[in-house]
Amino acid sequence: MFANVPTILTPLRARLLLVLAVLLAVLAPTAPGAVAAGKPETGTARPGAEVVAVTRVADRQVDLSVRSTALGGRTVDVRLLTPDGWDPNDRRHRQHWPTLWLLHGCCGDYTSWTSMTDVAETDSLRDVLVVMPEAGWNGWYSDWWNHGQGGDPAWETFHTKELRHLLERDWGAGSNRVVAGLSMGGQGALLYAARHPGMFKATAAFSGSAHPLLNEESIDRIMGFFAGQDNDPLRVWGDPVAQRRIWQAHDPFHLAKRLRSIPVYLSCGDGTTGPLDPPGATSALEADFNRQNHALAAELVRVGARHVTTNFYGPGTHGWAYWERELHASLPMLLGALGVGD
Repeated sequence: MFANVPTILTPLRARLLLVLAVLLAVLAPTAPGAVAAGKPETGTARPGAEVVAVTRVADRQVDLSVRSTALGGRTVDVRLLTPDGWDPNDRRHRQHWPTLWLLHGCCGDYTSWTSMTDVAETDSLRDVLVVMPEAGWNGWYSDWWNHGQGGDPAWETFHTKELRHLLERDWGAGSNRVVAGLSMGGQGALLYAARHPGMFKATAAFSGSAHPLLNEESIDRIMGFFAGQDNDPLRVWGDPVAQRRIWQAHDPFHLAKRLRSIPVYLSCGDGTTGPLDPPGATSALEADFNRQNHALAAELVRVGARHVTTNFYGPGTHGWAYWERELHASLPMLLGALGVGD
């Protein structure tokens, strides 16, 4: 009935139509193919992470330089140990691989596992994508409290949201995941499995900080790590008394109920001279972590965890020879949870 009515666009009406068109474009549903893998985010959209450089460093080893919003726009590196047949450029036939996240410890970086162990030569990992992300010299796999302000660094958000989505969208990572780590990374492996139910099918911690609230010695020791590189130690989780809830939320012992449904592997030495140590070597750090791991193992049993494996091997210090051995010892459990080799 309006076919013969002329349309006259005044400047005001034109501006209103333009605003309406922009709003419709913003509010329109995103096409399914454009949605990143994983649970949709809520709230204001964030730029997330993007790969800004790719470097092939060795056979089956690729480094991604990733710019991250969660890290204040900084660029950090992630090393991938790729499976046979991995080709992220083949968009039509790209395979999504079972994924092992392998986390480094304090004072190390994303290169630690490949430079200090034989992980790159391990045949059982040729059908798995191994993700070794940067986590900061002393990042503790946490979104730092920063005196209540949050923000950079937010390592947990970077790893479990930004990087995960990026790898699963563009780099052949699948949603079938397990996680393992040493020392600080052992704590990270336990935290990520507990704080993100369903994200990982199994977790392993080698000489991990498994119960930092165990006693004053344990608290003082981790606060010393927090203070590394002239950092304000209260930035990470706050004060262990005033911000007790934040500390408990990052203490695997206090999250034990969240780990009871998945396989958990815990290993640690007692800090005395072991078979893989030079004569006379001892480690108060390993002795502390040994007590923490025993406490966590007992708590897992108490809360009804069904699949807990421990290797508290007695004499042994805080060193790579043990962690390489323990990675191999835990791989049957980790790969079994992925269904690799069945």
